[in-house]
Amino acid sequence: MRRALTAAFVSVLLGGFPAVATASPSATCADPVGVYPGEVPWGQRLLDPARIWPLTTGAGQLVAVVGTGVDTRNAQFGRGQVVAARDIGDVGAEPGTDCDGRGTIAAGIVAAQANPATTFAGVAPGAKILPVRYPHAGGDGEPDRLAEAIKAAVAARAGVILVAVPVNSGSAALTGAVAEARERGSVVISPAAGTNGAPTYPAATPGALAVGSLDRAGATVGQEAGDHLGIAAPGADLVSTSAGGHGVVAHRWPLTDPGLAAAYVAGAAALVRAYHPALSPEQVVTRLVLTANRPPNGDHDPKRGWGTLDAYAAVTAQIPADAPAPGLGAGAGKPARVVPAAAAAVAPGDGLAGGVTIGALGFAAAAGIAVAAVRRGRARGWQPGRRMP
Repeated sequence: MRRALTAAFVSVLLGGFPAVATASPSATCADPVGVYPGEVPWGQRLLDPARIWPLTTGAGQLVAVVGTGVDTRNAQFGRGQVVAARDIGDVGAEPGTDCDGRGTIAAGIVAAQANPATTFAGVAPGAKILPVRYPHAGGDGEPDRLAEAIKAAVAARAGVILVAVPVNSGSAALTGAVAEARERGSVVISPAAGTNGAPTYPAATPGALAVGSLDRAGATVGQEAGDHLGIAAPGADLVSTSAGGHGVVAHRWPLTDPGLAAAYVAGAAALVRAYHPALSPEQVVTRLVLTANRPPNGDHDPKRGWGTLDAYAAVTAQIPADAPAPGLGAGAGKPARVVPAAAAAVAPGDGLAGGVTIGALGFAAAAGIAVAAVRRGRARGWQPGRRMP
């Protein structure tokens, strides 16, 4: 039955795409490598989102991708899936374009739809994408512009806000924008993409979920470290959609960028919000972190947070509505234990992705394993979760 359901969902997601062609190169903007022809990318196998699609594809969710824009012409985005961009200030780009390319890569990991030309697909292909473009060059005003971008995403009723291009310093305006987003029902997710251990923002801003990055062997990729990291996800040797495809399926690979790990978590957050629409932002973050596969030492790790994202457990685990929000930092206290719901059996080969065992990445994992994060008291001031109207 599950095999039939998965096949049905994949069949729906595969329909109605233009033919694949070779994209013409550009001398100044991001260009695709081509159409990815290889096996299912390892990050996709690790999350195995096709196993979740019979339950939810993220439909009804709006994910804001804050950064450089999204190239709407890439054929792995469905018609109308990428909504009109919100621009903060003069971004110097035409609507529906992404010369830089980072926004299109992040958006593909979040929500690219399955296509028969490639094995690559996004985590939540039923979700819609809202590009929010802001000037991201250096300068003292950069955090404030990012704050405006986050506020624009909140105003557009984005339930998940992925900051694809973070900044190197914080500001009162940025702190206020993240707080406002949570109060109004949005989950803010940001990569821990700093160098030499230095923090980036809003990863280090209170209220944002900071995401560390790993390679396929389980080694950390990013250099940013600290008590603020909450969770880790794939960030090396990745595949995703490329800008500059000129209306066809187009990809870039291999991609190694610690900033991309947050896109996997944003896709998982969209699945969680779609399947549990009443959850508040705090409850979504709690669910993602409590179900993560713990680091080898079992404690908070300054580069991995509380462990590696387990998207299936995050969607399906039975967690009490009043489960305490996870604490961040090794000194926050001893972790409690939460047992995810037993997973329904899935025949080998079901879906797009064959599962990669977390043990292969050096993390403890098994069906129904107890995973944990710290208790620091019940979350206060929860707001109802938001869905796209």
